[in-house]
Amino acid sequence: MVCGGFVCTKNALSALNVVYVMVGLLLIGVAAWGKWFGLVSSINVVAGVIGVGTFLLLVAFVGLCGALKHQQVLLFFYMVILFTVFVLQFSISCACLALNTDQQNKLLEVGWNKSEVTKKDVEKTLNCCGFSSVVYNSSCPAQCYTTPQTCDPCSSILQKYASEVLRFVGSIGLFFSFTEILGVWLTHKYRNLKDPRSNPGAFL
Repeated sequence: MVCGGFVCTKNALSALNVVYVMVGLLLIGVAAWGKWFGLVSSINVVAGVIGVGTFLLLVAFVGLCGALKHQQVLLFFYMVILFTVFVLQFSISCACLALNTDQQNKLLEVGWNKSEVTKKDVEKTLNCCGFSSVVYNSSCPAQCYTTPQTCDPCSSILQKYASEVLRFVGSIGLFFSFTEILGVWLTHKYRNLKDPRSNPGAFL
């Protein structure tokens, strides 16, 4: 059987979904590990990461079941969902790579003001206090706050990493978006192939 036939396409689609299952489990595991060891105390952040991992697992299981059983309905819904995810992820990845310094700063400030718990996590992890300036009459979990004059605002530290993080996230997002469009193409191709082991007139 040459590559591109029924069996080869089935195996390629199954392997792709196995990778998605592993990535989904990794996301859930990392979120649980971060919460367990106190690296992230924000329930919203942990729940968001676990939610993304669970969604990816569900999509991967739909694709895997559709590939193994050659189920037309499952493959159709898998293809539609995967294409929708591709469009969203590709758009977000391009936006991450296109943000300039001013836009990054505004985005950081919005995120900073949105969650008090995340703010405390950042101050504790990066050993800084406040966003643009240190507020001396407030509570700050950073170790440097015992002598506030030695504390730096978090914005200057965050800005050092913002570009690198956005480039990393954007690049990873672009990579996975291309695997998703590959999955859409494989699914479309696989749905239109006949199983050589079935009756010649059968098309499941």
